[in-house]
Amino acid sequence: MRTAVIGAGVMGAGIAELFASHGHEVTLIDVIPAALSAAKERISRHDAKLASIVFSADIASAKAAEVVIEAVVESLDVKRKVFQELDRLNPSAILASNTSTIRIADIAAACKRKERILGLHFYNPPQKMELVEIVRTEETNEESYRRAAELCKSLGKTPVTVKDEYGFVGNRGLMPLINEAVWMLHEGIATKEDIDRVFTLGMRHPMGPLALADFIGLDTCVAIMEQLQRGLKQEKFRPCPLLAKLVKEGKLGRKSGEGFFRYEKSI
Repeated sequence: MRTAVIGAGVMGAGIAELFASHGHEVTLIDVIPAALSAAKERISRHDAKLASIVFSADIASAKAAEVVIEAVVESLDVKRKVFQELDRLNPSAILASNTSTIRIADIAAACKRKERILGLHFYNPPQKMELVEIVRTEETNEESYRRAAELCKSLGKTPVTVKDEYGFVGNRGLMPLINEAVWMLHEGIATKEDIDRVFTLGMRHPMGPLALADFIGLDTCVAIMEQLQRGLKQEKFRPCPLLAKLVKEGKLGRKSGEGFFRYEKSI
């Protein structure tokens, strides 16, 4: 199947690698040349069929794709512009967003063919995580939904169907947990190490909430919480001041080399 992925960040590159490893013809598209170069280097470290991935800086390269997955920055305005262009370029493909927070109907609002637009929220890293949230709007037709579900299964994923609401299931549940862990650290309830140990040793979570926040990216956590707070108008999503402080200091987690914990920096 011909697949295009828009956005060559960590998630976009991971999704492209996932599809390539399952025999898809993949085009990975990003307008920033440095992002494409970093994605190519990142993918080449693994066993994906790199030769089957075409790297492009032109969104028109998605014109022939049967499925297009958007994985650009978590901004409604940016995503809308991408979808408007895809809607014009490719009248027959399934258009999916990998957004973890924004409502799909809001992204699709400016498009003509809303019936083929849905959400495919892959989890990080998409090559390894089994779950995909399929977000179906009121206008997504049965054919597009069915094809998306079959596609997920063909990639070895377990799809779950969720309502088109801010944060879906994953982030609506996860972000308050992470935020509360940060509040406990902020209030001196326990050390960061012991807070995470409660969850890993006491609740069998594979990763503590503070380490998980570092893995996601503290700036990403703040952006998601702010989106949830705006959309759902609930105070529990207001980011803890400590989280905002770390972001302001450039301590973003694994990608910057330091967040709640310290790491060897990688691309």
